[in-house]
Parts: sequence; C-alpha cells; structure tokens
Amino acid sequence: MEPTTTIFVQVIEKPARQLIIKRGKAATHYFEYCEEVGCDVWGVLSSIKGALYEPLGMWLPDGLRPAGTSEYAQGVEVGTDYTGPIPDGMELIALPACHMMVFQSQPYKDEDMGKIIGSMQQAIDSYQPAVFGYEWADQDAPRYQLCPLPERGYIEARPVRALKR
Repeated sequence: MEPTTTIFVQVIEKPARQLIIKRGKAATHYFEYCEEVGCDVWGVLSSIKGALYEPLGMWLPDGLRPAGTSEYAQGVEVGTDYTGPIPDGMELIALPACHMMVFQSQPYKDEDMGKIIGSMQQAIDSYQPAVFGYEWADQDAPRYQLCPLPERGYIEARPVRALKR
C-alpha cells in the first residue's frame, strides 16, 4: 500500500466522561461488528441528545471488556452528568480523563477509502509518539475512529501519556 502523503497529528486532552456503548461478541473491526450486531447502531448513537460529539468506532482495552465481549464496539461519549435514556441493548460506562493522539489524513476519493484507512493504520502503528514527549497508553482508554468521510479525511485516535523525564 502507498502511504497517504499528508497526515495531521495533534494531541488532545479528553476530560472524564461516560460512554454509551453497544458491544459485540467477537468483532475485531467494523465489518465483523456489523455482521454481529447490524449496521443500524450508528444511527441510534447519532440520535442521542447530549452526546459530546459524533459516534465512535473503537477498539476497547482489556480493562473495558467484560468476558465474552468483542474488542471492537461502537459508542458515543456523553458528559459525566448525563442522565438521559440509554437505548435498548446498550450500556453506560465511565471513561477517565486522558490524552489522545489524533491522526487525520488528507481528503480522499470515496473509492480510495479502504486504501487510505489501511495506509493510515500502518502509519499509526509505526509512529513514534516519543517525538512529542508521549508514549502509547493503549490500556488507558479506547482507540477510536470517526466515520470515514472523504471530504475530511480518515480520523483515528490512540491514547497516550506523557513520558516520565
């Protein structure tokens, strides 16, 4: 695969929050997840009033995965004071404050989506966050992806923590 030519990287601080989540049973990525639970989950998550922003596809660390549940799930973050309804088959879990390193590709053609996602994930896997004074913290929070939209590029984020000096 050819890598994307431009990748924007930034570190953001996420406050403590909650996650309304729909778990799968064995899914490791989006397509397996849709086969297990259906593809309508995104629409349900998008309709939640009080969401902090758009739904997420995510890879859950072991500490957030009860036995018999999948690594990949979908959810939407809400504030710690959220008291709204939880859709059927979903649950509400707490997420601690953390830092996320966010990677964004340049815009792409719709037909190139698979190639772009693959090359971005390869680039992220080989990225050295120590350049910015961080290390991967994959057990601290879920790794996530936003809905791939050609006009904004592919966006994926991984948890990081500051290196001890």
